[in-house]
Amino acid sequence: MLKIATQFEGLYVIDSKTYADSRGVLNKFYQKSVFLSMGLDFDFQEILYTVSHKNVIRGMHFQTPPTAHAKLVRSMKGEILDVVLDLRKNSTTFGMAYSITLSEKNEKALYIPIGFAHGYKVMMDNSITLYHTSSEFSPADDAAVLWNSFNFDWCIENPIISVKDKNAVPFIEYDSPF
Repeated sequence: MLKIATQFEGLYVIDSKTYADSRGVLNKFYQKSVFLSMGLDFDFQEILYTVSHKNVIRGMHFQTPPTAHAKLVRSMKGEILDVVLDLRKNSTTFGMAYSITLSEKNEKALYIPIGFAHGYKVMMDNSITLYHTSSEFSPADDAAVLWNSFNFDWCIENPIISVKDKNAVPFIEYDSPF
């Protein structure tokens, strides 16, 4: 496993290796001792996955304190364009977005610290995205920023978006608690 820094403090690409033989493949993309040795104390409390159609955009989601959480995200099948938005007011990258393609082929995951909104565009039908979160989902602390209200080009004209995501607050109007 390899931790690759981004220009955003605390946001890392995790690169793991797949081992293949005549039986199939094995990939260990999380091991607590390795994460600790990389300076990432990530103790997940919830694991979930989505199955999505091509051209779906999910996001930009996060939880506010006291149940704000870090995430470890990976595409298990298919391909997604993963996007995060820095909501940390005192960060030098506040209001800036970062994106990376995550796919079953490139063996990458994204470690997202507390204080980022997260979303993604699905690039292939039936893509499966796996999330590990450091706290359990809390409806009272669930929040979202409007997916197209910040400086990021999703390169899509007619995305499939949930009603909840269409009605999220625009970034410019959001008073971040981070």
